[in-house]
Amino acid sequence: MASKTTLNAKNLEALGATRLAELLIELSTGDAAAKRRLRLELAGTAGSEDVARQIRKRLTTIAGSRSSLDWQKRKALVKDLDTQRRAIVDQVARHDPVEALELMWRFLGLASSVFERCDDSSGTVSTVFATAVADLGEIATAAQPDPARLADDVFEALTDNGYGQYDDLIGVLAPALGPEGLEHLKSRMLALAGQPVGRYSGAKRQVVGYGLSGPLYADEMVERSRSSTVRLALMAIADAQGDVDAFIGQYDSRARMVPTIAAQIARRLLAAGRTEEAWQSIEAATPKGRDAPDLDWADARIEVLEALGRTEEAQAARWSAFERALSAEHLRAHLKRLPDFEDLEAQDRALAQVERQRSLLHALAFLVSWPALDRAAALVLRRAKEIDGDHYEVLTPAADALSARHPLAATLVLRAMIDFALSHSRASRYRHAARHLLECESLASSVPDWGDMETHVAYLARLRKQHGRKSAFWSLMD
Repeated sequence: MASKTTLNAKNLEALGATRLAELLIELSTGDAAAKRRLRLELAGTAGSEDVARQIRKRLTTIAGSRSSLDWQKRKALVKDLDTQRRAIVDQVARHDPVEALELMWRFLGLASSVFERCDDSSGTVSTVFATAVADLGEIATAAQPDPARLADDVFEALTDNGYGQYDDLIGVLAPALGPEGLEHLKSRMLALAGQPVGRYSGAKRQVVGYGLSGPLYADEMVERSRSSTVRLALMAIADAQGDVDAFIGQYDSRARMVPTIAAQIARRLLAAGRTEEAWQSIEAATPKGRDAPDLDWADARIEVLEALGRTEEAQAARWSAFERALSAEHLRAHLKRLPDFEDLEAQDRALAQVERQRSLLHALAFLVSWPALDRAAALVLRRAKEIDGDHYEVLTPAADALSARHPLAATLVLRAMIDFALSHSRASRYRHAARHLLECESLASSVPDWGDMETHVAYLARLRKQHGRKSAFWSLMD
């Protein structure tokens, strides 16, 4: 039974409305975001019109801001944006979807100015606007706008899509656009494709960058951007209309030979019941050479083989994808379709093949994730000198997975990362290396036999001898 001091809705209700109101005023003092949220809630008690007014006011303020945003301010802005988005969806759209549709378009219109002001390497800003696009689809369906007018709005958005915020717009709005809206949007895109781009000659042409073939001119970049916008839009419209041939028509014969594109085409032909054509498409783009296959192409090929009833060939294709790309997903799919006992034999054969891989890191990552920890430990002990300590993204989870049952193997993995950090004077990794060394000390008592490997005491002594002057590291061990 939960304590009466546990923070949950039921316990807080016991404080009463007056006390809760006092606490909210106290907690929101100095917190602009909290105050805005409370104002939205208060506006909601007066109806969706007051909420819409508050949202519109806030969106105008954000649109007028020009200052750059560091990570802290970006975090606050993302929270603010999401608050406005949720208010549009939860408070306005329920009572007035037409008003909510207009507000969500305005919200999405902020994207370019927001992206210009901050670094979105974390993807948090993109996520907010991607969610808003999805919300727009539901709101538009409820609002039932004029299809042609909605298509015009989509056209304007897609031709000002510099940060990709509208990439999924056509698919999301297809139900609201309907046949009439989709055809109207298609005609506008085709008209755009036919418009000439203003060109300049000689020194008047503006150079905006340089590529492998020389200078890139502004008019050429505009033409490329326009061509890409039109092509992607027509492909999305074709998908929404279920027109496979129109989708295929956006690629020339050379592009259809690219494995990834062939996979897209084959899947659409398959969905349309045109299985033989799907096979021709996928086979025409068979990757050349002995490199790892394009797994999307391989998956599409398997889907087509299954549709054709060629199950044995599909199984062979799964095994081939596993062999050439060390794909655990394809191996699991292959084993799942084998009779009892045969799957165990095939698994042993596959894992033995993984152990023979030239790349120790790829093999180790596979065996740890499978999991086959006994084999992973044996691999580490056998090929310890090959471990590249730079690849902490593989080695850290490997050490964690091995530590319980295979302390010596885990120790060797940890030592590889320690040795790399110290040998290459990677000061940014010293904190992690110190933690790894403490983990080695903890594991030492669980190692029953060091064999030919250095004991922890000997390893520590060697570290101090070779790297004793790296005080930035040793200070972390005190």
